[in-house]
Amino acid sequence: MIKNSIVIQGKHQKTILIDYRYLPNKVQKPIIIFCHGYKGFKDWGAWNLMADAFAEAGFCFIKFNFSHNGGTMEQPIDFLDLEAFGNNNYTKELDDLESVLDWACSNEELKKEANTNQITLLGHSRGGGIVIIKAEEDTRIKHVVTLASVSDYKIRFPKGEAFEAWKKEGTYYVENGRTKQQMPHYFQFHQDFIRNENRLNIKRAVEHLQIPLLIIHGDEDTSVSFEEAKALHQWSPKSKLVTIEGANHVFGASHPWKSDKIPDHLNLVIQTIISFLK
Repeated sequence: MIKNSIVIQGKHQKTILIDYRYLPNKVQKPIIIFCHGYKGFKDWGAWNLMADAFAEAGFCFIKFNFSHNGGTMEQPIDFLDLEAFGNNNYTKELDDLESVLDWACSNEELKKEANTNQITLLGHSRGGGIVIIKAEEDTRIKHVVTLASVSDYKIRFPKGEAFEAWKKEGTYYVENGRTKQQMPHYFQFHQDFIRNENRLNIKRAVEHLQIPLLIIHGDEDTSVSFEEAKALHQWSPKSKLVTIEGANHVFGASHPWKSDKIPDHLNLVIQTIISFLK
């Protein structure tokens, strides 16, 4: 299996760390581009095992860190750049995904082994909304798959007094359960959302999707309610909704994942996606 990493320049003075893998056989393989979620990163938990499984199934699998996810090139797993994290927003993540798409469609090495006319976007949690919005607006995308996806970005902002305090003070903090860091969100996050509210409306994007959509969600997800998966499916009647019974938000994985075996729920997710795409 070929496994490579590359750093590309993003649109917002930050670099984007990408890795990709495939089985080299001079056959053009469908491409899957994976977007991680909130407080996530491309090497979280069992994502590398997932990437290997897709490569072994005949796909070219690409994943990357959003440029403002808080990681650095030297420390892509720990959040050393909290200033970048505080300045992240949804439109920056959409721009990052566009940069990765542009790179994938123009890279000569990749073109020998990957079919740029068969691109699937795969997004987890917050990344699910990103891939839906991008798939609706970019004709290069042929399939879109969400894992434990959110259905609405607006409801995730602070409310009432918490919102007023954020507006006044300019920053609110969320604790990272793994690192115990206080992760900042600057008020620009909300301002950018309001400026781009129509574009960032996941319901609008889902209703206008013209390509196949697969929605996968665990019915024991305590981070993003299964009701959000049902909403996505309702807005796109031609979509396919698959319930993973007993699965949590990360389909049985955790970080760090020290086993070389894919968690059962995540393996079921992978097999479901492969059958959907093939």
